[in-house]
Amino acid sequence: MAEKNRDPLIIIASNRGPFSFKETETGAFEVERGAGGLVTALSALAQKHEVVWVAASMGEGDQKWADKHQNELQEVEGIFLKLINPDPQAYDAYYNQIANPLLWFIQHQLWNIVSDPVIDEQTWHAWEQGYKPINQMFAETIAGIIPESDREVIILLQDYHLYLTPYYLRKLIGRRAHIQPFVHIPWPGPDAWRMLPAEMRDQLLEGLLSGDVVGFQTSKDAFNFVQTCRFYLEGAHSMGARDMIHYKGYRIQAKAYPISIDVKKVEELSKDPETLFFKSQFVDYVKSNRLILRVDRIEPSKNILRGLESFRTLLMLYPEYVGEVQMLALLVPSRMEVTEYQDYLQAVMAKAGMINAEFSNSLWEPIRIIVGDNYQRAIAAMQLYDVLLINPIADGMNLVAKEGVLVNQKNGVLVLSEHAGAFYEMGDQSISISPFDVYGTAKAMHEALQMSGNERFARANQLQAVVRSSDVNRWFYDQVEDALSLLASQDNKDTTP
Repeated sequence: MAEKNRDPLIIIASNRGPFSFKETETGAFEVERGAGGLVTALSALAQKHEVVWVAASMGEGDQKWADKHQNELQEVEGIFLKLINPDPQAYDAYYNQIANPLLWFIQHQLWNIVSDPVIDEQTWHAWEQGYKPINQMFAETIAGIIPESDREVIILLQDYHLYLTPYYLRKLIGRRAHIQPFVHIPWPGPDAWRMLPAEMRDQLLEGLLSGDVVGFQTSKDAFNFVQTCRFYLEGAHSMGARDMIHYKGYRIQAKAYPISIDVKKVEELSKDPETLFFKSQFVDYVKSNRLILRVDRIEPSKNILRGLESFRTLLMLYPEYVGEVQMLALLVPSRMEVTEYQDYLQAVMAKAGMINAEFSNSLWEPIRIIVGDNYQRAIAAMQLYDVLLINPIADGMNLVAKEGVLVNQKNGVLVLSEHAGAFYEMGDQSISISPFDVYGTAKAMHEALQMSGNERFARANQLQAVVRSSDVNRWFYDQVEDALSLLASQDNKDTTP
């Protein structure tokens, strides 16, 4: 390992890794790179720093690859990779009973607390035999990678799957590394966390407070975290700060790092021949009509049903739009093995069908829904919208807002929920809505459709500038640079007793 200098070892840990593997008949492995922006950003980061990524195996090919390389790191496209093979039953409990749905639903405030959640013996078993052991397994794997030298090590833990990992890491390595978890989904205020038993809740909070910095999408999320720790965790104090917690002799920062998109890649993809083919199809579909677009995963938090009802309200309030304005909804399947998600999709399709039956004529259908995961098709549609409707009940960020304003070619107007993380960067140049206000959303879409060309042009340009000024590479670099600064200030006792 290199001597301690400004070139740290960076360890990323996440539930899902950047690559997937498939074993061929010859025993070799085919590698498929993930399509997400994080992988692209990591590749850029790996050009400047040594990067190790630790993740869980997702399928049979991953498991065989991990078994083959269990005692050594493997370099894949410039990133050193380590996959762990958890016990299937423990992983199911960790992922399908605690992380999803329990924590995810709490953080999006989607539980119907009259009846759900029910914390029963099975939940506690999943906590003790699933979530905790898998987090400990991640910690042990990461600890085994850390060099014995005094080289600086930065550990970036990703999202709600790994809330306990910082605690287990500290038990194993002490203060030998800078630990910086990042929470990709919303962090609600203290009241939402009363659904968790105190023992679970306190362990989660203490786990995160074992880090040096806890990253969030927005300053509001960071503030909510500080308040949650103050409210529930004995001995946790903010000393009047909105972005800092003092706990057990350490000072832990809560900081906003708004995630973004890979600007260059999205722009290149918008000009790809396959994307342009989809675009030509949508041009034929829309013709001379105006287009209201939404692109969402099929999740209750995306608020698709109220969005459809808002469009119905628009057609009722302003009949002149009948035959002139269409809504296109591109919906990506998500967790379709979960009954609640199946029911939600059925409700969405039924609602769209009823609206179409109510307003369609022989030449025009108000709503078209396309279900499937096709990113280039989505990028194609984003180039053509007059209005982009994003109305989530809660969203950590919502990257569709950033992708849409970047590639749109019609000076389209963004109608944006005040509960989307993107609102804190993009709200000034969008039309803001409450996700629960169907009437207000209909009025907002009308305002967008009636907006003057000059105002549409000015808003679109300013929104593009916001996205271009801070892409996903900047998001990673900001975290690394802050970590390096904090490591350099250890003499100031920033995170030491």
